[in-house]
Amino acid sequence: MHSSEQLQIWELIMEASLLVQGVMLLLVLASVASWMVIFRKRQMLARAQSRATDFEDKFWSGADLGQLYDKVAGNSAGREGLESIFEAGFREFSRAREDRQINPDAVTSSAQRAMRVALTRELDRLENQLSFLATVGSVSPYIGLFGTVWGIMNSFRGLAGAHTATIAMVAPGISEALIATAMGLFAAIPAVIAFNKFSSQVDQLEVRYDNFKEEFASILGRQARRLQEKA
Repeated sequence: MHSSEQLQIWELIMEASLLVQGVMLLLVLASVASWMVIFRKRQMLARAQSRATDFEDKFWSGADLGQLYDKVAGNSAGREGLESIFEAGFREFSRAREDRQINPDAVTSSAQRAMRVALTRELDRLENQLSFLATVGSVSPYIGLFGTVWGIMNSFRGLAGAHTATIAMVAPGISEALIATAMGLFAAIPAVIAFNKFSSQVDQLEVRYDNFKEEFASILGRQARRLQEKA
């Protein structure tokens, strides 16, 4: 875009009514905020995928579960994802197995409940601020349209006292009004794309976490039955 065109757009924005300028400012702030959320959420989900892969590699490598638990439990500040689910399940299992008379099914159910709570907590963390992207994506076009309608109304209101109406008289007002619609779409489109992409990634992580929870519960159940047989 040439500098003269940029200057012309800037002049249209500055000459718009206060209400339309307020709409444009609101859309700019919404766009900036949504891009900040997009960058943070992108990093968070990429880290969650990477850490899930790393933990699964350690878990299925045949490492001692007690040692793995001690390592995970000792890193409470950086524990997330599968580590949190594993820690919650094994902690509950360790508490339950102290009672040698307890039913293995009860041990498994207790561990599953603890892991389900941890899973819900992790999903809440991953889904945090996704609703903001959905709101920006759905509301911004209507906010921009409101600014456009208001600007066009002002343009035609200015023709009330004119004896001769020409397109040149309303073109500047309509142009500045349409900028609000463009800004609404500019804020909405990235937010909608990011929301759909991130929602899909969260769903994939949820399936991954849930599968691990079920597999780990089966492992704990088998260990509980072996402990009962030894008792």
